[in-house]
Amino acid sequence: MERVMLNFPPFSFQVKEGKIFCELRRKWLVLTPEEWVRQHFARLLTDTFGYPRALLRSEGGLSVNRMGRRSDLVMYDRDGAPFLLVECKAPEVQITNAVLEQAERYNHVIRAPYLVLTNGLNHFVFSVSPDGIRMQLEDLPAFG
Repeated sequence: MERVMLNFPPFSFQVKEGKIFCELRRKWLVLTPEEWVRQHFARLLTDTFGYPRALLRSEGGLSVNRMGRRSDLVMYDRDGAPFLLVECKAPEVQITNAVLEQAERYNHVIRAPYLVLTNGLNHFVFSVSPDGIRMQLEDLPAFG
């Protein structure tokens, strides 16, 4: 896979033979364009914004309309409640209303007060009220 330059600070990753080591899951994963974005965003949360690595979950399972799905990243607060849901796409995938709707379907189950959409080049952050009203934010919320 050709590694595209993304809109993130520079991070160092263990990469070999088409795989990347996921520090969150402690295993080697196939290095797809979407995984490249997911690994960068996880590092942005932990290394740049100081979110606790122990409270970040990658590829968590959930059920949407009785269909099995996987959320890309979910950050939990110190009480174990979902805090931030991140939907990652490959860099060539545009962040459209369809991507927002997908993330909102996942968040209907997860119920995080913050939602992020990213393709590694463009990042969109929203606060989401308990009744589903969303407001776009300029930056990630502070943790804690």
